[in-house]
Amino acid sequence: MSDSETMPQAAAPEAPGSAPALPKEALEIAAGYAFTGPALDLGALLWDGVCLPDAQVRIPLPMLNRHGLVAGATGTGKTKTLQLIAEQLSAQGVPVFLADIKGDVSGISAPGTTNDRIKARAADVHQRWTATGFPAEFYALGGIGHGVPVRATVTDFGPLLLSKVLRLNQTQEQSLGLVFHYADSKGLELVDLKDLRAVVTFLTSDEGKPELKSIGGLSTATAGVILRSLTAFEAQGMADFFGEPEFDTKELLRTAEDGRGMVSVLELPAVQDRPQLFSTFLMWLLADLFHDLPEVGDADKPRLVFFFDEAHLLFNDASKAFLDSITQTVRLIRSKGVGVFFVTQTPKDVPADVLAQLGNRVQHALRAFTPDDQKALKATVKTFPNSAYDLEELLTGLGTGEAVVTVLSEKGAPTPVAATRLRAPESLMGPVDPAVLDSAVKASPLHGRYAQAVDRESAYEKLNASRGAKGPDEMTAPPKEAKPKPKAKEQPSVVEQVAGSGVFKSLARSLGTQIGREISRSIFGTARRRR
Repeated sequence: MSDSETMPQAAAPEAPGSAPALPKEALEIAAGYAFTGPALDLGALLWDGVCLPDAQVRIPLPMLNRHGLVAGATGTGKTKTLQLIAEQLSAQGVPVFLADIKGDVSGISAPGTTNDRIKARAADVHQRWTATGFPAEFYALGGIGHGVPVRATVTDFGPLLLSKVLRLNQTQEQSLGLVFHYADSKGLELVDLKDLRAVVTFLTSDEGKPELKSIGGLSTATAGVILRSLTAFEAQGMADFFGEPEFDTKELLRTAEDGRGMVSVLELPAVQDRPQLFSTFLMWLLADLFHDLPEVGDADKPRLVFFFDEAHLLFNDASKAFLDSITQTVRLIRSKGVGVFFVTQTPKDVPADVLAQLGNRVQHALRAFTPDDQKALKATVKTFPNSAYDLEELLTGLGTGEAVVTVLSEKGAPTPVAATRLRAPESLMGPVDPAVLDSAVKASPLHGRYAQAVDRESAYEKLNASRGAKGPDEMTAPPKEAKPKPKAKEQPSVVEQVAGSGVFKSLARSLGTQIGREISRSIFGTARRRR
């Protein structure tokens, strides 16, 4: 080998006061991130273990609605990456939705505090760090925890999502769909869980069975499973999540008076032990947005960026119909100006059909301690474009707050894979004081709108409108197969009274054609009739 081959190439001459020239490979990567339009600054390029602050890694703002993935092992900095991206989106007038599962995202509303680590990180990546708080609204599912209550009616939640939280199988899911279809067509609004129990109980009674003949019938055994699942679900304290006033997802699209995007934080620490529930509720929020928002095509910036944390919980044990609905929603919601970022540990947690639609990737470090870890690592590497890095080695050696990035350029093409030292968030990296959080919630203009639950007349009351109506606890058990012996002068049951009355027959005819016709269900089976 000649001396010229063994000696390092001389760097290009520098102008006085200029930064050192970049290595050739790093220069090629940096060129892929030299966008001319508005963009979010993620950090600076890493090459051969050295941070190159003049090679900035960025995401074009218009490409944020092409969806993304933030992945990495526990403790590698995913939450701080979400906070960093959310801050910059807010600063550019884009509303953001974040799910705060561990309770440490509420700090985005307060200015951060500097320390030696933040100063060192800012110097490394040429970041002009300024302590800044961002406009935030805090929500809590059913009002459990700190936040404005978020509720959904059972009717609008739909059978597909409800089957997921009830852990019903495919047959039971289809049967529940029949119940919703019947309720929709007859104008029996399912506001809360007792409404659903009342309708299932009626339909499986002798009086109600003829009502189901036209839609396929419902077996007593399946009805029993559904009713038992509902009872167990309520016993776990889940009833508070369903009811009125129902949350209007357009609240997530607001901007503050200064033009910054509102950061909507769904506080989940109080329900983090109920992953099936909160992950499915996140999907309801997204599906409801999809159902209501008009098409906008490719815009200069997203209308909303929605971060779907702990995404693997959504896909675990999901039916094919559920997965198909997720895939279709993610594919189509882009044209409505909404970007979705799934947050999880490895890309393997996301089905291939969904992963293929995620154009922006921020992959934090992965572990490779076990054979399963190594298999997941190899699978992750295969999901990236060809790279100048040894990704298997790189992904196991990244430090906290470092990640492998590839995004879509302004022309929609994938950028080169870039190992990146990420910037530090400028808001508080930790929770705000609970008292401060509660004060912010009570001061919110939304608190008066959603704080107090309302129990208006709906299916349960309509089916129990006569004197001596049964209470909700008496309507939980499915009807028995054997008919009881007739009693002398037995009074007609409540259901018989209601089903045989002119009021109910009129309800089935007139409301079924007037109100029921107004219900239209989206891909996910969610419904919206009023705004």
